[in-house]
Amino acid sequence: MSGGPRLPRIARRRSKLHGWGVFALEPINKNKRIIDYAGELVDHKESLERETAYLARGEIWCFTVNSRWVRDANVGGNVARFINHACRPNCYSETAGRTIWIRAARRIEAGEELTYDYYTDGERIIPCRCRPGCTRKL
Repeated sequence: MSGGPRLPRIARRRSKLHGWGVFALEPINKNKRIIDYAGELVDHKESLERETAYLARGEIWCFTVNSRWVRDANVGGNVARFINHACRPNCYSETAGRTIWIRAARRIEAGEELTYDYYTDGERIIPCRCRPGCTRKL
C-alpha cells in the first residue's frame, strides 16, 4: 500500500484522436494528480538521438524534465505515455524534482479522454489531430 493519496482510476483504450488514449474511469477533480509520466531518465544528447528515431515513426515519447534530464517513456514508461496531445487540453503537466505529474486542468468526467499540450519545440512534422481543422504541427 502506498503512503500517498489515491490516484484516480484510468485506463488505456483506442482513441478517436490518435491510436491509443487514456480515459478517466471516474470523475477527477480540478488540479488532482492523475499519474506520473514514467520512463528512463536520459540526458538531452541521448534523448535527441532517440527522438529522431521516434519522430521518423510519427511518435513522441520523450518529455523534458529540466535542462539536464529527459524522460523516455518508450523505455520503462507507464500508461501515461498514451495520453494524447490537445491544443485545448483537460490536463497539464507539473514537474516536481525529477517526477512529471499529469494533473487535471478542470473537472474531468468518467469516460473522458485525458489530454495535455505537449508544447513540443522540435521538428513540427506530426499533424495535430486534437480537433477537426486544427493546423498545428508537433
